[in-house]
Amino acid sequence: MEPIINHKGTVATMDRVNVDTDQIIPKQFLKRVERTGFGQYLFFDWRFLPDGKPDPKFELNQKHNQGATILVAGHNFGCGSSREHAPWALDDYGFRVIIAPSFADIFYNNCVKNGMLPIRLDEKKVDQLLSKGANDTYSLTVSLENQKISGEGFEATFSIDPYWKEMLLNGWDEIGLTLQYDKEIQAFEQKA
Repeated sequence: MEPIINHKGTVATMDRVNVDTDQIIPKQFLKRVERTGFGQYLFFDWRFLPDGKPDPKFELNQKHNQGATILVAGHNFGCGSSREHAPWALDDYGFRVIIAPSFADIFYNNCVKNGMLPIRLDEKKVDQLLSKGANDTYSLTVSLENQKISGEGFEATFSIDPYWKEMLLNGWDEIGLTLQYDKEIQAFEQKA
């Protein structure tokens, strides 16, 4: 996984609450066995019209949201089923950071385990970001190292569990973390 230390990117806003994993990645696209290739199906039922053309009203289809790497959304983002495919789809689409007032716990954990940074911010701060990015290109800098977010006319701090912070700063998944103790593991195995 790629480490997240300081991330600068443009913001896409999704002023919706209770966005569930069934909408993030609809069930008909869960047949793939690899972790890649899901981005094209992200929010499929919302992004596309029945004829397959992009829905011009959908947030991610707006010109100012193209190429965004930071998603700002409403309460309870990632609720619903525990499918790990949801973070895979968001990551494959290009999002590295997701900011919301709250997340479903399993979704939050799936994000950090897959190298994405979910950030819980106060609702007023999220509302500011939703407003700033609603109709125009807006950029943020997210410092995981300092746990700060900054942009034009915006500053906030956030908290994160030290365990997850270390994992993301180093680009480790749980296997990568275990491999940091490879010498100790080998020494233990030789004793057995």
